[in-house]
Amino acid sequence: MRDSQRGFSLIELLIVVVVILVIAAIAIPNFMRSRIAANQASAVQSLRVIGGCEVTYSTTYGTGFSATLTQLGPPPGGGPVSTSAAGLLDDLLAAGVKSGYSFVYTPTNQDSSGKYYGYALQANPTVFGQTGNTYYYTDETHVIRANASTAATSTDSPVAN
Repeated sequence: MRDSQRGFSLIELLIVVVVILVIAAIAIPNFMRSRIAANQASAVQSLRVIGGCEVTYSTTYGTGFSATLTQLGPPPGGGPVSTSAAGLLDDLLAAGVKSGYSFVYTPTNQDSSGKYYGYALQANPTVFGQTGNTYYYTDETHVIRANASTAATSTDSPVAN
């Protein structure tokens, strides 16, 4: 007979499983919070990028602000840039969804020649509480505003820089 046995006992294996579960219970909520924070930071940065692209679009083409986000996006098939596909935004942002946020763009202040001299832009979490906990808003003033409970508007508090 052998005096020593090889392998782990059932008790040892259960202890290891319990330790792993405790570590996971601590780590997963922290991971989710950090993912939400990263999505929110990405949404604020995306609002800044879109605002800069609107200024570039307006000064480059002299037609006021764009009518849609897709006008700021890349031309189809890599063709030449134009007022309908200026090549200023990436595909995702031009489509209106990025990093757990959806972007709702509305042109405003249209003059008689069809030029838009304003816009309203909202960034809303696609699944509130899972992809983000804050709604954002900006317009042609480039002030980013936030609301923690409902879609943000021009009357909400500005985000601290």
